[in-house]
Amino acid sequence: MTTLTTTIGGRTFENCMMNAAGVRCQSDEDLTTIINSNAGAYVTKSATPQQRAGNPSPRMKTLPKGCINSMGLPNNGLDYYLNFVIADQQQRPDATNFLSIAGTSLADNLSMLHQIQDSAYEGFVELNLSCPNVPGHPQTGYDFEQVDTTLNQIFDFYTKPLGVKLPPYFDLVHFDQIAEVLNKYPLTFVTTINSIGNALVIDPQTERVAIKPKGGFGGIGGASVKPTALANVRGLALRLNPSIAIVGVGGILSGEDVFEHILCGASMVQIGTQFGYEGVNLFDRLSKELDDIMALKGYHSIEDFRGKLKTFDD
Repeated sequence: MTTLTTTIGGRTFENCMMNAAGVRCQSDEDLTTIINSNAGAYVTKSATPQQRAGNPSPRMKTLPKGCINSMGLPNNGLDYYLNFVIADQQQRPDATNFLSIAGTSLADNLSMLHQIQDSAYEGFVELNLSCPNVPGHPQTGYDFEQVDTTLNQIFDFYTKPLGVKLPPYFDLVHFDQIAEVLNKYPLTFVTTINSIGNALVIDPQTERVAIKPKGGFGGIGGASVKPTALANVRGLALRLNPSIAIVGVGGILSGEDVFEHILCGASMVQIGTQFGYEGVNLFDRLSKELDDIMALKGYHSIEDFRGKLKTFDD
């Protein structure tokens, strides 16, 4: 028998797979559909303090190996999602889920976290430090001093389980630098990666960019980002305190992709682009595919192989 159960911050999840913030998770109906699926948890659409319409359309374009998008954080506002997760917590007290927030300023994030701290919500919060698609706002995750300042002010008052969602890093020294900052704080988890920002896709027939916002610049997700995602999961898993779990995101289309994320050190995985295309049936398919791989290799749980990636130096 195999099990896909995982544990983060002392909380148990019956399945190590869930959705990624941003895809099929904006409404109550979206989230209820995930609750009724085989997913181990859900994460809400990244919330801003007030409802937000997002960027003008067209703001997403399907690609052969994923998509490019510049959504601009469309969401229903923090009150909407906080009310949902509290009601769900009352109905399912043994389940833990993720409330995502993404303020466009430090003041926004501090205000939202104060509201969550003062609320009845006891689940996980995923603080998005990596929104590449909001015009005029840089990604906090690339400013290590600002990450330090942000977390220092947050943990001055916030006592509930908190994780951060990070952008992809492309230099080994950046893994060292961000890990040095994150290891100073009692984070429960780190989610890596968000989409690869500021890519450009062109339609050669019309000689025009594929999406409207930001002059066509947008984030890339899907199969093509998997090598970068795996590198970030591995790079952070080797450097972060063992108490900080890794949630791997990026390029997951199959059970084998899930297996590779866990092999690199992820305790849980989130699926975005492919979940958008396939819906909740994805979790059934990937669970079976991962289960088959584990059975073939003689693994009973994901802890049998999590973080045990081999190199030629082993």
